Amino acid sequence: MTQGEQPNAQQGAQPTPSTEQHPPELPGHEAEHATKEAEQLAEQALGSGLDLGQRLAEAESKASEMQDAFLRAKAEMENIRRRAQEDIAKAHKFAVEGFAEALLPAKDSLEMALNIETPTLESLKEGVEMTLKQLSAAFEKHRLVEVNPQPGDKLDPMKHQVLQKGYMIADRLLRPALVTVSQ
Repeated sequence: MTQGEQPNAQQGAQPTPSTEQHPPELPGHEAEHATKEAEQLAEQALGSGLDLGQRLAEAESKASEMQDAFLRAKAEMENIRRRAQEDIAKAHKFAVEGFAEALLPAKDSLEMALNIETPTLESLKEGVEMTLKQLSAAFEKHRLVEVNPQPGDKLDPMKHQVLQKGYMIADRLLRPALVTVSQ
């Protein structure tokens, strides 16, 4: 049963028709006014459609600009990454350049010693000492230090004998010291 339907007990419960609501009919002048109002709303909608089209074009233009800026930023980041990789590769390739330059005076001294026609034992010893000083200066400049176990260090001097000095570069072991165990 719907609202508006009530059973009729005397006639066998037949429903009475419900009242449906229809829009009220407007008098002529009100209908004309409503029509004009509808036309104005339609014109505004069409007019704002042009605004929407313009707004859409502006949004597409802005999106295009943003995409261009994004692609440029992405390309710039790729260039920065590539340059950084090249710099790292160059750093690895030429990492020993400073150390090699520091060793050149020692090499020059050794070549000069070999060019002496009649070297004396004293001049050879003096040349070797000068070369050793140059090497030691180069080692010190580049933080290459000797690992030379001394008595009292972790080695027992009664059981160990050093055969070869070890070297470290800035807290990194380059070559370990070689020792023998005496019996």
